[in-house]
Amino acid sequence: MLKTKKSFFERVTGSSPIDSNNMGESSMPIYAQEEETEMIMNNEGSMNSGGGHRSLNVFEEEEASFSGDAEGQLTIDVYQTENEIVIKSTIAGVKPEDLDVSINNDMVTIKGERKNEEAVNGENYYYQECYWGFFSRSVVLPIDIIADKAEASLKNGILTIRLPKADTTKVKKIQVRGF
Repeated sequence: MLKTKKSFFERVTGSSPIDSNNMGESSMPIYAQEEETEMIMNNEGSMNSGGGHRSLNVFEEEEASFSGDAEGQLTIDVYQTENEIVIKSTIAGVKPEDLDVSINNDMVTIKGERKNEEAVNGENYYYQECYWGFFSRSVVLPIDIIADKAEASLKNGILTIRLPKADTTKVKKIQVRGF
């Protein structure tokens, strides 16, 4: 009889697969240690099987894949009220003068820079999860807005952009002139 074990997904969620033949008793086969091969990513990004390579630790991989020219991307909430579209984003540690909010046709773009006031040597970090540097985010607006009446405010590290909705239900009559 074949030994079986639950898949990773089954172990994490506690679920069981539905199999019409076995009525929930299906599972993944266990292979002998000799049958499994270790696949490790090498420095060039291709996969190697077995030995004869230098593996990077987690911190070296992140550092190698990070480009100093990359921009961070803001997390945002976009919702509507009766009269406006509202965009909110957490931008702690950024001064209002370091923010650039622009509206172009049906898109809002938020750009800025979060500056780290303290220089710390990378090897002295235990965790480094905060993003420091340039960031941007563009949002395509779902409806027409009145760009001239848009407002942006920064309070307690929360950027709030209020964009009044354009009234598209109004009918505008145009006078026809004859020559």
